[in-house]
Amino acid sequence: MKFAKMHGIGNDYVYVNCFEERVENPSELARFVSNRHFGVGSDGLVLILPSEKADFRMRMFNSDGSEAEMCGNAIRCVGKYVYDNRMTDKKTVTVETLAGIKVLELFTGKDGKVESVKVDMGEPMLNPRDIPVDSGKEKFINEPVKIGGEVYHVTCVSMGNPHAVTFVGNVKDFPLEKIGPQMENHSLFPNRVNAEFVEVINRSYLRMRVWERGAGETMACGTGACAVLVAAYLNGIADRKATVELLGGNLTIEWDENNNHVYKTGPATHVFTGFLDI
Repeated sequence: MKFAKMHGIGNDYVYVNCFEERVENPSELARFVSNRHFGVGSDGLVLILPSEKADFRMRMFNSDGSEAEMCGNAIRCVGKYVYDNRMTDKKTVTVETLAGIKVLELFTGKDGKVESVKVDMGEPMLNPRDIPVDSGKEKFINEPVKIGGEVYHVTCVSMGNPHAVTFVGNVKDFPLEKIGPQMENHSLFPNRVNAEFVEVINRSYLRMRVWERGAGETMACGTGACAVLVAAYLNGIADRKATVELLGGNLTIEWDENNNHVYKTGPATHVFTGFLDI
């Protein structure tokens, strides 16, 4: 089976072109390829498939085999893959996901290959029922959540998948390995949650770390960066456009006040192509 290893600012996945390959058990394959000692090594598996509604369809599986609704870093790499491999000649591409159809704008370099991608991530969902969060409130903004005897003030946003954003003083020294999994599996979140912990440098620069549902800490999370910008604006501590710094690099996030859509721009990188003997 032919595959490509790609990453969006360090958030790395194994990509399989299902126009050419057949994957019988994607959950099992995701667990295998994600293993960094016995597999390829990745945060998960992405399948690129035909779509009846869009130009392409993306399915994304975490390293534990669970299927996620969307991945903002992975979808940029899908855009790069289909353009660089001449599966399309369009620089505006639609991709069907479990979180809806996303529109990608592709930017090429001097070699004609895609270097960066701007993704229309759609409207953020703030109603707890839609995220979902087990809360009777109309919105879940700066609400206290108790974990391990400590109280954290959390803002919840869905970007097609659920996020819990907490603002902290120093994100580098934050005990993510301890608090992240407890937040992910907190009883408030019936479908678990992606947990972001954020240090505000200024109104246009945010620094974050992320504990991803089903994957643990990753170098980056595109939907998480979008949720962070929305949460920061809702809490009055950031503007509608900001640079979000993640462990793997920076993303530019903008929440457009005219159409309520969130836009994310960042690089997409091909690492290598290989073959699995399975």
